[in-house]
Amino acid sequence: MSMNRRHFLTIATAAGGAACLPGFARAQTPGVTATEIRIGQTTPLSGPAAAWSSGAIVFKNYLQMINDRGGINGRKLTVLQMDDGYSPPKTVEVTRKLVEQEEVLLMAATTGTPTSVAVRAYLNQKKVPQLFVGSGAATWADDIQKFPWSLGFQPLFSDEGREIVAHVLKGKPGAKFAICYQNDDAGKDFLRGVKTGLAAANAQKQLVYESSHEVTDPTVDSQVISSQASGADIFLMFGSPKATAQGIRKSGEIGWKPQIFVNQNATSVKNVMEPAGLDHARGVMAAAFMKDPADPRWAADKDMAEWKAFMDRYSPAQPRDNLATYGTLSAQLLVQVLTQCGNDLSRENVIRQTANLDMDLPLLLPGLRVKTSPTNRHPLRGVRFQQFDGTGWKVLL
Repeated sequence: MSMNRRHFLTIATAAGGAACLPGFARAQTPGVTATEIRIGQTTPLSGPAAAWSSGAIVFKNYLQMINDRGGINGRKLTVLQMDDGYSPPKTVEVTRKLVEQEEVLLMAATTGTPTSVAVRAYLNQKKVPQLFVGSGAATWADDIQKFPWSLGFQPLFSDEGREIVAHVLKGKPGAKFAICYQNDDAGKDFLRGVKTGLAAANAQKQLVYESSHEVTDPTVDSQVISSQASGADIFLMFGSPKATAQGIRKSGEIGWKPQIFVNQNATSVKNVMEPAGLDHARGVMAAAFMKDPADPRWAADKDMAEWKAFMDRYSPAQPRDNLATYGTLSAQLLVQVLTQCGNDLSRENVIRQTANLDMDLPLLLPGLRVKTSPTNRHPLRGVRFQQFDGTGWKVLL
């Protein structure tokens, strides 16, 4: 199924008006009745990474809009959202509850790399689809043969690191890099991409300092101070919204003015740039794949206007930022997969449909497209670059 028209509500309309008529799925399929599809989701509604839950909340609210428009093939979507505090042991506990007690059909748009990895083997053993994980860790593409029931969504962190290095060296061949990365699979993937990019340019020695931090660390102040002392003029900050805001703020407070790059999951104006201090954040750069609602470039964009109308009605309490657009995109992908399933809502068919996506989603940056096949199931690979001007992000198209 191909969706070529870039209209935000086309997706919602297609779900409610699909040609397949409602009916009973296979009796043995958990989470599916003639009137309901049950979807599980874990996200940190509390704890140090709670800011990331904004996208999950918007995901749930988008599916409520789909329900109000008639659901998918006559079935309403029930999202069972549980707080895992961004703690892998807690994720295991609540995921088991969702699968074994709540009997969800699938897990969708769960937040985070370490938390989602912690339950991947379990979900694959149970043959429960784990779709559109909120992580760019390379394992979601590299290990898809080993874990065929699990699928990421966004561009990979390793690709992101490599593209940032290429972008910097093109304009500044002698740049000196310092990196502070989150000590988990996601951060290590980003580091690997950075080192791969430097090696390709025979510039390995230009990484002059690297440090890591835990998501639970109270601050990253010492890492920033050491990065300044290294003589670096490029600072790569890969971490949670809280750690990223701290890194930007500390750089400004000590008078260090490198070119700062932050990761694609920590670009929220509300949760990162404002806490960092807008003056400190001015000039920060990041990889991007989604339209930024604050960018005046999209002020007259019909799709953005329709998305903002959706937010006004269904998510008025959530910031209009990249976390919210991310949650929307994940929800639209799930709607498309379930719509393509028709009346065969077996878990096996759900996975089959993830290998048959061809979508020009309205909130993606121009030129980027979701496209999968049986031999290339990772939905999205490309990125663009954007820069924060003190009020919003501006894409460098």
